[in-house]
Amino acid sequence: MNSGETKAASKTILVVEDDPRIQKALYRLFTAEGYGISNAPDGSAGLESFRAMTPDAVILDLMLPGVSGRELCRTFKTASPDTPVVVLSAVAEVADKVLLLELGADDYVTKPFSPRELLARVQAAIRRSDRSRPDTHVVSFGDVAVDFPKMEVKRSGAVVTLTAHEFKLLKFFLDNAERVLSREELLNDVWGYNFYPSTRTVDNQILKLRQKLEVDPTNPKHFRTVHGAGYKFVF
Repeated sequence: MNSGETKAASKTILVVEDDPRIQKALYRLFTAEGYGISNAPDGSAGLESFRAMTPDAVILDLMLPGVSGRELCRTFKTASPDTPVVVLSAVAEVADKVLLLELGADDYVTKPFSPRELLARVQAAIRRSDRSRPDTHVVSFGDVAVDFPKMEVKRSGAVVTLTAHEFKLLKFFLDNAERVLSREELLNDVWGYNFYPSTRTVDNQILKLRQKLEVDPTNPKHFRTVHGAGYKFVF
């Protein structure tokens, strides 16, 4: 077993999918790469498995009996924003992709799918998650303190509520402080999509972070705009 396989062997993926054929195909695909696989045939079983095992990634069908895939995505990302969720669905509508992004999904693969592409996307999502984990427990800037193990943000001692995706974006900014980040890079590395219909999504999310974490959102000190290039976080 090479080093890549050893690393994969330490990772466990939860597959929430009600089609037995797809379950078997994904089991063969990922175990061949050294991953551990746990299958859940419906939403309720998926929720129970997630709480019991805390997987390294989730492959999630949208059309599920019981608890819906959308509700599961919201629950997973609220409970563990660091855990990548890759949606696998026959629904290809842009509106559904937008909704899943807002709920915190890391990627979206449409059925019928290429097994190798799905594998690559899940592996990329896991790598992004691993890279985004901070070395320090608490990071502070201005009157804001971010406790990563607790997934808690406080401003002047008061808890600030962030969505799963706002927290994910904040983490990426902190990990890349002082570096100019283009909207395309933020979409690819934070949202996990190689193509997205509008970069306005980035602008809207940063506006929300400014409103929640800046003393003066109209004249931001930390989440700065670099005109013609993107954004930069400054401590």
